[in-house]
Amino acid sequence: MTGPAPAHGLDPVTFAILTGRLEQIADEMDATLYRSAFNPIIAEARDACHGLYHAESGATLVQGQKGLPIFVGAMAFAVRAVIDRVAREGGLAAGDTFLFNDPYLGGTHLNDFRLVRPLMREGRLFAWLASVGHWLDIGGNVPGGYNPSATESFQEGVTIPPVRLFRAGVLQQDIVDILAANSRVPRSNWGDLNGQLNALDLGERRFHALLDEYGDATVAAALDAATARAEALMRAHIAALPDGTYRFEDHLDNDGIVDAPLTIALDLTIAGETMRLDFSRSSPPCRGPVNIARSTAVAACYVALKHVFTDVPANAGCLNPIRFEIPDTTFLGAAAPRPVAGYTETILRMIGVVFGALAAAAPERATGAPFGTINALSVAGHRPDGQRWVLFSFFGGGLGGSPASDGLNHANNPISTATMPPAEILEAAHPVMVTEWALRPDSAGPGRNRGGFGACYAFEILDPGGAEAALLGERGRFAPFGVAGGGAGALNRFAWQDGAGAHAPPMASKITGIRLGRGDRLRLETPGGGGWGDPLTRPEEAVARDVRRGLLTPAAARRDYGVAIDAAGTVDAAATAALRAGRSA
Repeated sequence: MTGPAPAHGLDPVTFAILTGRLEQIADEMDATLYRSAFNPIIAEARDACHGLYHAESGATLVQGQKGLPIFVGAMAFAVRAVIDRVAREGGLAAGDTFLFNDPYLGGTHLNDFRLVRPLMREGRLFAWLASVGHWLDIGGNVPGGYNPSATESFQEGVTIPPVRLFRAGVLQQDIVDILAANSRVPRSNWGDLNGQLNALDLGERRFHALLDEYGDATVAAALDAATARAEALMRAHIAALPDGTYRFEDHLDNDGIVDAPLTIALDLTIAGETMRLDFSRSSPPCRGPVNIARSTAVAACYVALKHVFTDVPANAGCLNPIRFEIPDTTFLGAAAPRPVAGYTETILRMIGVVFGALAAAAPERATGAPFGTINALSVAGHRPDGQRWVLFSFFGGGLGGSPASDGLNHANNPISTATMPPAEILEAAHPVMVTEWALRPDSAGPGRNRGGFGACYAFEILDPGGAEAALLGERGRFAPFGVAGGGAGALNRFAWQDGAGAHAPPMASKITGIRLGRGDRLRLETPGGGGWGDPLTRPEEAVARDVRRGLLTPAAARRDYGVAIDAAGTVDAAATAALRAGRSA
């Protein structure tokens, strides 16, 4: 779709130029932080985002192309929280910069720190600039913040409400001191904070230069036109879907405290050019750390729809035709002090559920479920000089098959464009050795277009003093689903080996307090994506190719695809025909 022509008195050429310039500024802000952050989760994995937000509503106007999509919806609520605080307190000045990580005020979890700054023009507020980045450690019971046994947010780290870090350009050192005192790695957080501040400084300069060049009124018209265009595009996409109500549900393994599944249930209703997403049938708030705030749930829905309707720009206007029913009686609309550290696991399941409901409405757009867990692994210890070290990372897996292609192997989850830190970076920064980093055979969901393959990772502890580890993951009991006749991907697996032998988490995907000595090992096997279409219709040569590449065993080829094949990848045509005929009879 080309979309509607811009309105608001702008010619198409000027609108296109300004749209590109605005996105470029946000991209530069992203790059500034990525190149200056101390923490590999930002510097290498790019777990951050920058953008421009509406002066009055806080709605997202522009976001960088490299920033995390999950922050688009959530940041609007975050900026709104600052707007409300200013309305109560007054006194907004150029150079003010607000800092906070409150997950119930437009945040996600406590590690994600937001900086919000007004863009002032001749004493008048034109818009807001904002930056968010994942800091490595902010206190709490578990290094890195992902505490799978938390029953309240106080056990996950320190909560900072919206406070003025800078007042009219003057740093409030006492706030910095409080932040440093509540982290195991204050130097890392200090570097990330300065990286975010530098990104805001650059964005402020670039936006002022653009406004000086084109005029405030023209740029404001372009921003209004971009919002209107995003809304119009989304309405057109929704209108192309058949009216009706489509239901789908999936489950989390447990909440880390009570070993019982949690349900995310969606009733998706299409009516003309509007959509209603009703999650009222989902499980109630839980004791463990997989609750999320309503703002986070809305952001997850935005990400899911953006994956389906790829040409809709990153602008809050796309949410105007959509109504959300996310009651506080569910764990998707939780309030303080419900723990939220594992929010990533919940929003990934929400995204999959939206995919599943849309598959019923538009099978031609159906995609198998992605692997659906970041597997937040924390490993920490003390260096010989007494300083703390904290390794935190997330991990890849397989994406779902689609009508167009197989799913991607060892891909990133659909919540973001982040990438996991390379093995070399993890080894250089921490006393660990990576002993395995490979695709996981037989992990992809079978289908005419199979899912992507997951991966196997293993780490050996090198620190003479040992280490402590924790995992907050998912998909240990509920595999990524297939669609249109496709099969499910493999389950998640986590284990560790110490002097007493091999161990696995009693709750499948969540555990804390693992004690490791030098030479002990951790091993993680991530899920593959769900398949699309009947596996018996997959071309024999495609199955043979996977066997030759070591991605599929001959036994799995026979079991899942009805293809008789030897270890060298040679197909027995007669035996294959008999196998497939027998199963389709």
